[in-house]
Order: sequence, then structure tokens, then C-alpha cells
Amino acid sequence: MGLKQSLHKMKMKYEGTKMAPAFNAIHTFLYLPNETTHGGTHIKVADDLKRTMNIVIMALVPCLLFGIFNAGYQYNVQTGAVDVAAGFLSPEFWNLDNFSIGAWKVLPLVIVSYGVGLLVEFIFAVIKGHEVEEGYLVTGMLVPLIVPVDIPLWMLAVAVVFGVVIGKEVFGGTGMNILNPALTIRAFLFFAYPTWMSGDKVWVTGAVDTVGQPDAISGETILGSLAQNNGFGDWSLMDQFLGFIPGSVGETSKLLIIVGALILILTKIGSWRIILSTLLGALSMGLIFNGVVEMGWIDESSKFFGLMDVVFWQHLFIGSILFGAVFMATDPVSASQTTKGKWIYGFLIGFISIMIRVFNPAYPEGVFLAILLMNVFAPTIDHYVVQGNVKKRAKRLKLKIA
Repeated sequence: MGLKQSLHKMKMKYEGTKMAPAFNAIHTFLYLPNETTHGGTHIKVADDLKRTMNIVIMALVPCLLFGIFNAGYQYNVQTGAVDVAAGFLSPEFWNLDNFSIGAWKVLPLVIVSYGVGLLVEFIFAVIKGHEVEEGYLVTGMLVPLIVPVDIPLWMLAVAVVFGVVIGKEVFGGTGMNILNPALTIRAFLFFAYPTWMSGDKVWVTGAVDTVGQPDAISGETILGSLAQNNGFGDWSLMDQFLGFIPGSVGETSKLLIIVGALILILTKIGSWRIILSTLLGALSMGLIFNGVVEMGWIDESSKFFGLMDVVFWQHLFIGSILFGAVFMATDPVSASQTTKGKWIYGFLIGFISIMIRVFNPAYPEGVFLAILLMNVFAPTIDHYVVQGNVKKRAKRLKLKIA
């Protein structure tokens, strides 16, 4: 009670000044607003922006916790400290060293993401004189989950500043941006620092060549192996589904991503239409490539053969297409808003994602580029859907009058 009173006093002290938004943000983050309406009738609902953001974060937490474990586990596998053949029930599999190594690498990413991002939000709130917006709460959790575990913290900080300023604030802040801020951050990292975002040695901690690191560590992902026509390596289908494979911090466990999808769908925060249509688009493109291989239009000597030959449904088990469909494509601000538009928007994301994955062997993953591209076209899709509905209603009206 003492903390709440102290915050309220500080809020009253700075009311009307430029620092008021900062104190209001801290106060409303910890407690319900102490303001009430004085007139008129208002409909009260249980959800608000903070609760919505909190539910999304809760859906992401399992992916984060598993990502921490998997970061340490992949390192110990590569150094020989853990024997993969020992299985899930072996003591070495559940070695606390897996968690400690993963936490040492992943938690700083979370701290930098939130620290830098919220600082930029506070600065813009003070300069513009508006309330601090809660939109970055989810973005701050997404960013550490979609980057390699060894990305330098200063690079992440620079990218976060760019993503929040260019991808969000220049458009007017939360609810006004046309691009997903988290994917804007990832795109900046990919184009500004490509050697830290792609290749064989960025997905397992310690795999990047630095002084004192073992030379035997390899950080190649399944997509990287397939892009080189080397098959799936030693990773089984179960490994791919559960997530015991190299990759971005939070994108490997398909099981936990599905759990997160169910949370978003059941709470009606994420659009099941976008998720389903994205997966259908990916499966359709995968089927087309399988057909190309079966008809003999491409042989094993082609650099595209490895990924084209992947069974269409298995594309969902590798890479980040499932994570992108659930947590990125469903962004309510940058996605399509109309019902038919959501189907078109999601289908094209999945379709283009697999196309980029196959035709770009140097960086065999395209979901973030596909989502950013469709973010730009989402308003256009909605426009033509609305115009189509208007024309249909106009025709019905003419028929009725006639």
C-alpha cells in the first residue's frame, strides 16, 4: 500500500509536466488506473491492451524457457558433454548446466531488448507528451526469440533502437505502424550484420569463431544442411517437433509453439484464420516443389534440390514458419483486418515463405521477409475486399429496386 501511495504522490507532483507520462506508465503497469469516469454510460469489459499483451507474453514464456534450455543443451552436445544417444531420461540430459549456460546467453538478450526498447518508448512519450504505450511489451519478448543466441548485445541494442523508431514511432506509435516492429528489428540485423544472422556458425553458442572457443563446434541448422543438399543430418522428426535442434532461441520447439497458438486462439487474441491460411500457403508451395521434383524437372545436382525434395508437410517442422504464423503474422496492427483479407494475407505469407526458403540457399528462411512484404500489402488487400463487398451490395440493391 505504501508503494502505491508513493507512486500516486509522485504522479500528482509531476502532473502536467513532461515527466508525467513516465510516472503514469510505472503506476499503471503495477496498479489499475485510479481515475474513474464522471458521466455518461460506459461499457466495461474485462480485457484491455495490457491484459492482451500479458496473454501474448504468457504464450511466449514456454518458448523462452525451452530456448534457454536448448541453448545450453546444443552447446553441450557439440562439445561432447552430453550424449544425444543417452535419451530424455538420462541424468546428463537434465543437467543443470544446460540451463545455466542457456540462461547466461539468453537472459542478457531479453534484458537488452526490454531495456533499450522501453527507454526509447519513454523518451518519445516525454518528448511528445503522451502516455507510454504498452505495444513494446510483446515486441520486447519476441526479439530475443527470433535472433541467434550469440548475437552481440550492442548489435541487438542498435537494431532495437532502429526498429522502435523507424518501424513504429515514425508512424505514430502503437496501433499506427504498418510493419511488425520485431520483424523490422530482425530485418535490420540481417541486412546490417548478415554474418551474425546466417551461415553455419551462429545458431549454437560458442560456434562463432572467437578466441578460446573449441574448433569442433558446428552451429548448422537443418535448413542449412538441406540447402547444401546434405539431408536432415542426425536430427529425427521427433527432435524437430520437440525442438532439440539448432536455431533461433525460441523458434525450435514446434510443440510449445502449438501450445502458444492454442492460448492465442482460445483467448481470441490471435486470428486462427491467419494461422491456418499461412500454413495452407506453405503446404501448397511445398506440394508444388514436390511435384517439380517428381516430374523430373530438377535433379540432385541442382542447388535447389535439397529443399525442394523435402516432403511438403515437413516444411512446418523445420525453420521458423510455424513461429512466424502464430506470433508474427497474427499481429493485429500490421495484419489484414477483414475476414476474407486474413485468408488472402496468411496464404500469401506461407506461399512466399517457402518460395524464398527454396530459392535463397545462402539464407534458407524467408518467413520474416514474407510477413514484412505482406504487412505492406495488407491495407491494399483490405481495400479491395471492402470494395468487392460494396459492389456486391450495390448489385443486390439494384436487383431489389428493379
